[in-house]
Amino acid sequence: MDMKVLVVGGGGREHAIASALARNRRTALYSVMAKRNPGISKLAENILLCRETDVPRIVAFAQENGIEYAFIGPESPLEAGIVDALESVNIHCVGPAKAAARIETDKGFCRGLMEQHQISGCPKYRLCRNSAEAIAFINDHDGDLVIKPVGLTGGKGVKIIGEQVDRAGAIAYAEQIKGGIILEERLTGEEFTLQAFVDGAHLIPMPLVQDHKRAFDGDTGPNTGGMGSYSMPDHMLPFVTKAEYTRAFGIMKATVAALERTGHPFKGILYGQFMNTAQGPKVIEFNARFGDPEAMNVLSLLTSDLSEIMVRIVNGTLTSAHVTFEKKATVCKYLVPDGYPDAPRAGDPIHVGDTEGAITYYANVEERDGSLVTLTSRTLAFIGKGDTLEEAERIAERAASSVQGLVRYRKDIGTPALLDHRIAHMKELR
Repeated sequence: MDMKVLVVGGGGREHAIASALARNRRTALYSVMAKRNPGISKLAENILLCRETDVPRIVAFAQENGIEYAFIGPESPLEAGIVDALESVNIHCVGPAKAAARIETDKGFCRGLMEQHQISGCPKYRLCRNSAEAIAFINDHDGDLVIKPVGLTGGKGVKIIGEQVDRAGAIAYAEQIKGGIILEERLTGEEFTLQAFVDGAHLIPMPLVQDHKRAFDGDTGPNTGGMGSYSMPDHMLPFVTKAEYTRAFGIMKATVAALERTGHPFKGILYGQFMNTAQGPKVIEFNARFGDPEAMNVLSLLTSDLSEIMVRIVNGTLTSAHVTFEKKATVCKYLVPDGYPDAPRAGDPIHVGDTEGAITYYANVEERDGSLVTLTSRTLAFIGKGDTLEEAERIAERAASSVQGLVRYRKDIGTPALLDHRIAHMKELR
């Protein structure tokens, strides 16, 4: 008998999740998404188009279709308590309950948990209840400072005094933020992402990935949700030592243990975004779900059965024997509409050319009369996979450059020049 699984979310990350689940022919997929994703639509038995935070409608849809398991993609449904609601009607979830998801949805909670349980890697920070408190601190502070809203920002809500804004600009930004604000020391180094499957007690790590947040080549322009990412054949990154990797993974294990001790066990995907500094890895943030685009890198390499992993996460029986990845490199290049992220154009047709060898994941794109049309966020992503980073980059670049229309992408992701720059930067810091 088929196992009925609901995938919540309609982006590139969720297309990658759905594709990995669909490799098991006994898995029948169902989907909830705000806009129809062409890739997920081809895989799903039935689709509900609605806001991904409309918990009552999603629960009703799941019950009507006899759903047994749900895999939650984005963060906003987690914050809305979708896991609590689905679990209450005996639908098991890959994704933490609302209280445990606070590790992502409430930055003050995250920093407080790390401080209270003496978890290493926590930057110096100041939690401000409102903009007035934050502005007073900014006025008295000399030097660089990172400004973050306490709540969700979609990866785009961080400003840095000394790089992106001056003191007056920082104050103006703080005035715009409703609610709590975190002020943190600015960390210098190289970012990396470590994701892990978590069954409440056991963490099984995935290959390291580096994302690229800035909109344009050379790490310039505004922050985005992520323009692309890469991973290496040995599942490490050349600017992260084994000792630094072990320390980062230890931070994640300690965080899961702390959540369990506070009565909020974490089940699902824990995403650690780290800055590798001269003093070792520091936590930029935790996410309570797969990264987008990083999910596309690791799930394209996954050789074990994601459906089985899902069941074992739910049952608390996951071990490293159940999780295997190909020893290959990956490069992800995201295409985005003109004007993204500040003033994205929508409604422009695109034509995809020769993508042979690349894996395509659809994101915020619509199919109209057999043609693809851009919407207001990232459009689609191409994954190149190869024995070397150079081979993976060539495959992704060939596919991305084949697309005609008012879209763009970062050509430098996965290139030797950019990687050499990262390595040299860490050597200077050390």
